[in-house]
Amino acid sequence: MAKHGTARDDRRPSVSGDLRTVRGKSDAGASSVRADALDRLIHERLRLGIVSALAVNDSLSFSDLKKLMKTTDGNLSVHARKLEEADYITCTKSFEGRMPKTEYKLTATGRRASSATWTTWRR
Repeated sequence: MAKHGTARDDRRPSVSGDLRTVRGKSDAGASSVRADALDRLIHERLRLGIVSALAVNDSLSFSDLKKLMKTTDGNLSVHARKLEEADYITCTKSFEGRMPKTEYKLTATGRRASSATWTTWRR
């Protein structure tokens, strides 16, 4: 069984049937957000953090993201790979002298997905 907050969260079976909306309270009163409008790939804490950080920065290095997200190399690597496979981010590897450098950028697809997320939450 996968632990909460791991890369396996997106393997959970989808909910169907009568559970079509997620209800909550906002300053404007009761609001309703369609559950299928939420992007399950982004709505994992670390992945949402990565996408959010890249939405406000042109690019970030692996070590910058690791410090920002306060996570381990392995955890960041697995979650970044999931976002890369979905074409939400790009990964460029290079060397600075003899030191490897991994740089991440948000793609147009990732920007649209993050923008849709913020729009969904504002409803």
